[in-house]
Amino acid sequence: MYGNVIVTERHTMPGTGHDDPRPRERILRAGADTLSDRDLLAVVLGSGSAACDVFTLAGRVLDVLDADGFASSPEALMRIAGMGPAKATQLAAVLELGRRIVAPRNYRVRQPADAVPLLQHYADRRQEHFITLSLNGAHEVNSVRVVSVGLVNRTLVHPREVFADALTDRATAIICAHNHPSGNVEPSGDDRLVTRTLVEAGDILGIRLLDHIIFSPAGFYSFLDHGEL
Repeated sequence: MYGNVIVTERHTMPGTGHDDPRPRERILRAGADTLSDRDLLAVVLGSGSAACDVFTLAGRVLDVLDADGFASSPEALMRIAGMGPAKATQLAAVLELGRRIVAPRNYRVRQPADAVPLLQHYADRRQEHFITLSLNGAHEVNSVRVVSVGLVNRTLVHPREVFADALTDRATAIICAHNHPSGNVEPSGDDRLVTRTLVEAGDILGIRLLDHIIFSPAGFYSFLDHGEL
């Protein structure tokens, strides 16, 4: 728990999907939660364009959404090759509806497993995404943001980027997380160095790093659960 260290065994991530040539059928057969983000976008978009199929278009859209924190405007979406006004406005409406219904605000994180549902859709990304959860004094989530995309090291993951939004949110604590595309969730040497650097920076700023979670489609590793925080 966040406040008391409990060492646990291997954790399993909730199911994340794989690209499927018939995603609509898979939703009917196994549920929408089994699809990857790209497949879900393909269902929403419905079709591709003369220049590319719907899965290629969905991949392009996903790259833009990742970069913008899933807050892309219709104008930004229309700059993607293959996206016209109809698809851009349809997707913008779906994203806004999702924010209104399942916004993470007031979602309380009591232990590492509680944070996983907010992270799991990044598990199948082919690049490492470093993510920060900003928390208030009751450990309720203020925001979930992608800080960087690429290999996690001290150069790309700098404390000023990690804590900038937390300071704006007036957060009292943060949880950091990143995916391992290899599927192996054991921390690397760089992962441990980054964690120590962020702990030290948080101590100076008065914003505690509660945990660093490494995750993949197969499971997750919590620094707190393993007595490393």
